[in-house]
Amino acid sequence: MAGAQADGLTLPADAPDLSQVRRALVVKLRHHGDVLLTSPVFDLLKHRAPHIEIDAVVYSDTAEMLSLHPAIAQVHGVDRQWKKRGALGHVAAELGLWRKLRARRYDLLLHLTENRRGLWWAKTLRPKIAVAPKLNEADSLWDESFTHFYALPRVGNSRHTAEVNLDALRRIGLMPAEDEKHLTLIAGPAAEQSVAAHLAKHELSELGFIHLHPTSRWMFKTWPAERVGALIDRLAELGHRVVLSAAPAQMEMAMIQRILACTQATPVNLAGKLSLKELAALTARAMLFIGVDSAPMHIAASQGTPTVALFGPSGDVEWAPWRVVHRIVASQIHPCRPCGNDGCGGSKVSECLTTLPVERVLEAAQALLNEAD
Repeated sequence: MAGAQADGLTLPADAPDLSQVRRALVVKLRHHGDVLLTSPVFDLLKHRAPHIEIDAVVYSDTAEMLSLHPAIAQVHGVDRQWKKRGALGHVAAELGLWRKLRARRYDLLLHLTENRRGLWWAKTLRPKIAVAPKLNEADSLWDESFTHFYALPRVGNSRHTAEVNLDALRRIGLMPAEDEKHLTLIAGPAAEQSVAAHLAKHELSELGFIHLHPTSRWMFKTWPAERVGALIDRLAELGHRVVLSAAPAQMEMAMIQRILACTQATPVNLAGKLSLKELAALTARAMLFIGVDSAPMHIAASQGTPTVALFGPSGDVEWAPWRVVHRIVASQIHPCRPCGNDGCGGSKVSECLTTLPVERVLEAAQALLNEAD
């Protein structure tokens, strides 16, 4: 396919012939939001090569980000708890997964991180085409294990993470059109029914509430409880009903209790009560989502829900709500952001986030609500 043309674009000289590919494996061993941001890769590959059967390998706890995806045949999981089984148990679990992957006989491997498992699978599963990011440092074993490499963004040359994931396909000649870059997360009938029951119990109608997810598994990404409480009060004064959500983790549930102690309003509290699929079903019915840089923010974007996103030390260029109407609220007085640190000086407290005023978040929310009217 050297020098081939697609929509007027010259493809890479070594772009493979995908008509000969029967099965593909996409590997993304990262956190929930990272995994969801790979969903355009599956959509694009299936759209351009519908004959290919596409599987995914992710950490088991992130599988809900991709399960029910219409372009994915099977989602395989790497359980982070395998290492607790002892050396023999861990090796047995890894080999069990490897045997499942080997039985699928993949022709194409797309490895979307620098995790060394991808190197092992590229070497031992023997796909004809194996794509991975080019490492910044010399690594001869890595270089000989893959057939194609895509470049990672340079420092200071930021691109959205979803675009970087798509670079793996660009490298082998699949240049995405703008309408092929959307996020896909399917909640499914069970989650839809469960959320419908929650809304009916609290007499909430579709598009009749604001979904607020104020927590993150990393507390240095979290806005102070007293400011979240003040925001809830202001939204209530404007006549809006607020639904709170959070993961069932102890720190996040404690944060919700502090927020409830800081508000005079009575938000509907679904914190710790929803699965990831139910979270998607909930936010799809909201008129607006408000949250910090976290997986629920990306879930809201996947559902097309207008989003207000609060950013502190993480980069909004790389992690902003993807292809949805949104407003970013970030510090204008901290030139050090985004620093990527876990709080100022590693303190777990990010001043660029904790000092964000309630009024700016409220203004961003009101602007999006006005646009929807």
